[in-house]
Amino acid sequence: MLLTEQNYQDESVILKLFLARITFLTLQEKKKFANNIDSLSKLALCSIEDICNEIGRKIKNRIPWNGKENLRAAKIAAYKCMQLKCEILYIDDPDYPELLRQISDPPFLLFCRGNHKLLKEPSVSVVGTRKITPAGREATKKFAYDAAMDGCNVVSGLAVGVDGNAHQGAVDAFFDTDEKGGDTSVIGKTIAVMPSAIDEIFPNGQKHLAGQILQTGGCLVSEYEPGDEMANWHFVGRNRIIAGLSPATVVIEAPAGSGALITADFALDYNRDLFFHEATFGQMADQVAKVVSDDLEKLFAAGRVSKHKLESRPEKFIKDGAPVIKDYKDYCRALAESPGTRSANIVQQKLFED
Repeated sequence: MLLTEQNYQDESVILKLFLARITFLTLQEKKKFANNIDSLSKLALCSIEDICNEIGRKIKNRIPWNGKENLRAAKIAAYKCMQLKCEILYIDDPDYPELLRQISDPPFLLFCRGNHKLLKEPSVSVVGTRKITPAGREATKKFAYDAAMDGCNVVSGLAVGVDGNAHQGAVDAFFDTDEKGGDTSVIGKTIAVMPSAIDEIFPNGQKHLAGQILQTGGCLVSEYEPGDEMANWHFVGRNRIIAGLSPATVVIEAPAGSGALITADFALDYNRDLFFHEATFGQMADQVAKVVSDDLEKLFAAGRVSKHKLESRPEKFIKDGAPVIKDYKDYCRALAESPGTRSANIVQQKLFED
């Protein structure tokens, strides 16, 4: 729903924003309240004990709760969404992206600026390291550019490095087509999933790129209402949405422990296709990966990182069967191939030998 001066005070809208803010409720519990509550004002007066009785379970940890304050904050969020011309997608709304709805922990609400209709169109998620090499930068932009030219939307996380270059590649495809007088409506756009509130661009240096994304018909997405404060766990939450929005995720350069490999894990958990670009195994990328791996070994020895983070690296995914692709056209070919077709890939052979 797009909030306007006419509907931003609608009780059903405020109710969903109110429920989204209750962190101790599960998704299904929030949906139950959204569908069954007959009075928002009565809900705001409920104690935690009242809510526990309604959901049929006890809250393990004592959590500060002030229903009246929560209602006030929900109304403020609705007003800010109206000012931003921000679309709010409830999980049971027809416009909510079906692929994302299918994951194990979809967002209760999505906040969108720009063209939210893109979320239901064909897309590919492109992720990777912030420590991108020149070869990785070129590979990322070309992949995203070619995908957009083919009418495929590009999903990424607006971070510097691979994410930013993926968005830029799709933006460039739009501008190039527009400059030549072509039909920009058939060009794929780009979707930026943010770890920050919908009214905050993170990192701050990506504001210009975010503006270009909106200018070219793209979309900014967050599960966090305007004014919500950033938290470290938001990054992992953002990664699950990136993996959940597309039928396939492509990783371009990701050394051991990279957050992009968390997105890769999510993609596999959601039974989506996962690919690695051959740039991941280029000479400069290998050098970066070696430095990162050595640092992780030291941190692991000091007890500062987990064994899982240490062992999470592209080679593991390749050995488990993730195909390696050369470019967007090769990605399209790989999508149509039977599982295991690329097991004899030269890069994979080298990894198995190592």
